[in-house]
Amino acid sequence: MVTPQRQLLTDQLPSPFPEGWYFVASRADIQRARLVRKVWMGEEIIGWCDDDGKICVAESHCPHLGSDLGPLAGGRVCQGRLICPFHGYEFDSSGRCVATPYADPPSSARLQVFDIQEINGLIFAWYGIDGRPPQWELHPDHPEVENWCSPAIHTFRFPGHPQETAENSVDLAHFRYVHGYGSFDRVGRIQVEGARLESCFNFRTVRKLAGLSAFTMDLSAVTNIFGLGYSFVQIREHSIGVDMRLWVLATPVDGTLIDLTLVSQTREIRNPKRRIIGLGLLPVSWRAPIFNKFMAAQQKGDVLQDVAIWSRKRYRSRPRLCRSDGEIMPFRAYCAQFYPEPQDQSDIPSAGSHQVLR
Repeated sequence: MVTPQRQLLTDQLPSPFPEGWYFVASRADIQRARLVRKVWMGEEIIGWCDDDGKICVAESHCPHLGSDLGPLAGGRVCQGRLICPFHGYEFDSSGRCVATPYADPPSSARLQVFDIQEINGLIFAWYGIDGRPPQWELHPDHPEVENWCSPAIHTFRFPGHPQETAENSVDLAHFRYVHGYGSFDRVGRIQVEGARLESCFNFRTVRKLAGLSAFTMDLSAVTNIFGLGYSFVQIREHSIGVDMRLWVLATPVDGTLIDLTLVSQTREIRNPKRRIIGLGLLPVSWRAPIFNKFMAAQQKGDVLQDVAIWSRKRYRSRPRLCRSDGEIMPFRAYCAQFYPEPQDQSDIPSAGSHQVLR
């Protein structure tokens, strides 16, 4: 029999900061603000863009005498260099101090910079166990950029953990019960290759467009997860003939709160099979942005339903599952690789016991 104390210990996720790539900001936001500062993975960081378009994400305190380099403290970017508000030290996008107002720059004055990757204008930084370098590439087959509308971006902040939000991708029962999706069917089993997990499914949902008559959407989705901070969902709506994609990006803030960012896009719609409220009558350049705005609102509504649960739930290391729950435990075996120490192997199966490996 498990004692209450033991149950409390086992019902804790190993770390609030799993290893992986985590969203920082969009390139557009960094260029617009010139200098951004945020708490990310329990660390205070800044991001800026130099005159050559190179993004730098770095620690937010000066190596000289520790001044905060963020804009509220007076930090600024001038000619692509970050300027410390305390003594005017200037840093380039590699983190190196390249000038001071009164002496040669000390060679030891360097900012800690983070490895970054950019996917479709989204900036991600690497968080490694004990500071180790990146262990995998984020989305090696970069999504195409042409013929897609501008992204719609929404961020939600709430108490949570990225493993809990990512687990939704294999939790089949909640799609029916929480979100009202019908005919929700897994296509094959989850596929795992290193840090990548693929999950495919078909489903139907009834939606109202602009508050008008309801219509049924017939969808297929392929979800690729790269670690616990990056989920990329490719969606095909068959009855209209529309391609969509959705990024679900969970980033721990301080060990309690997470930022969950949704980024949605729709491909150019040239010959829709159904003229939903005159979709086929609109100019081609309007169709994808309008449809994307509708889908983003639907996705936001779904996530708000989940947030009400995520922000109040307790992690169960030994969930009492039924057949309709999906591949929860194989998913958790996949997650174990992102933590500093292995999870209790009595709680989760080995990675190969219920998964199809490529």
